[in-house]
Amino acid sequence: MSTKRYFALVLLTVVSLCGCLTPETIDSPVETHVADPVQPVSKIQNPGKVIHVLVALCDNENQGIVPVPAHLGNGEDTERNLYWGAAYGVKTYFSKSQRWEKIAEFQNPKPNVLQRIVFKHKNANVYLVADAYQGSKMKQTIDDFFSAVSGKELENVKVQELTLQIMGGSNLIAFVGHNGLMDFSLKTPIQKKDNLDRDAVMLACASRNYFAKHLRQTGAEPLLWTTNLMAPEAYTLHDAIEGWIEGESGEQVRTRAAAAYAKYQRISQKAAAGLLVTGW
Repeated sequence: MSTKRYFALVLLTVVSLCGCLTPETIDSPVETHVADPVQPVSKIQNPGKVIHVLVALCDNENQGIVPVPAHLGNGEDTERNLYWGAAYGVKTYFSKSQRWEKIAEFQNPKPNVLQRIVFKHKNANVYLVADAYQGSKMKQTIDDFFSAVSGKELENVKVQELTLQIMGGSNLIAFVGHNGLMDFSLKTPIQKKDNLDRDAVMLACASRNYFAKHLRQTGAEPLLWTTNLMAPEAYTLHDAIEGWIEGESGEQVRTRAAAAYAKYQRISQKAAAGLLVTGW
């Protein structure tokens, strides 16, 4: 069995055991609209801290995984996708959280992104922008992640009377999904483009092994990444972000995230803490 298929088979087993194979979507009164085309932008001051989450939708046809049930592994279906609209997907989980309020939803905000959700934290001046990338656009998702953490690209998002600057304008950038770097190599050189400090979260199988050499070139700090196979579900990200908002250390954030992972995966805290790591 190839290494890629081994990783994927074990991941499928992990995901199945955690009970996330029942998709769940929610209704929202937030107005839905199509965003304006992306235009080149200059650096601006955000109205608060900004988190940008890039989610590569699970895709049976275009990613190196053992296929999950079809309704969860359709990389074009935001409403039921395993990492977005299913019970523990980013859209559903954060929309149900008592700590976040959904304030906007965009359809097709830019090429390769099918849906964008904007949340405002209820107890802190923090905004979270989550993007659902087409499952067939894994390389573009990872390219965009590194463009963000390096400060190479900026993008403005208008929400009501606010303008939020994401990508390189974000304070924290997260990648969620299958580890596409197991399937291809990055060919474009990466380098830090400014003097800003950014934190990075990479929830994908063995992300430290595959992302490290590229992340070092961006100057970003790895707040949370992984050493082995894992299910990149939203509860881990959610609780890690809560610690980050509170200004906790990397180890404290790691402890929070590991507790959430242990709870939902029904494994020991020690095992979860060995899987989820922080810093270099």
